[in-house]
Amino acid sequence: MSTAMKGSRARSASRRSTVSPEKRAAYGELKQGVKHLERAIREIQKGLRKAEQQIEADARARVRALRKDARAQLALVKEKQREAVRTLKAVSASAEGSWEEVKQSADAILADARATAASVVERLRRALTR
Repeated sequence: MSTAMKGSRARSASRRSTVSPEKRAAYGELKQGVKHLERAIREIQKGLRKAEQQIEADARARVRALRKDARAQLALVKEKQREAVRTLKAVSASAEGSWEEVKQSADAILADARATAASVVERLRRALTR
C-alpha cells in the first residue's frame, strides 16, 4: 500500500476514536428520532389513505342517493307532463271552438308543470352544492 493510503486510514481511525461518548449518544438519539418520524409519517399516510377511502365511499353513497332522488323527481315531472297532455286533450275536445278557454287552461297547466320542473332543478342544484 502507498503511504497516502496508510495515512488516510490512520486519520479515519483516529477520528472514530476521538468522537466523545456524548456525541455518540446525541447521534443515537437523533437516529432514534428519525426512526420515530418515519414511523409517524407511515401512520399519517395510512390514516390519509383510510380517510380518502371513506370520503370516496361516502361520495358514492351520496351519488346513489342523488340519482335515486333525481329519478323520483323526473318521474314526477313526467307525470305532470302526461297530466298536462290529458287535460289539454279533454279541454280542447270540450271547448267546442273556444280556443281562448283552451289557451287559458293550457297556460295554467304548463305554468304548474314549469314550476314543478324548476323546483326539481333547484332541489338538485342545492343537493349538489352541499
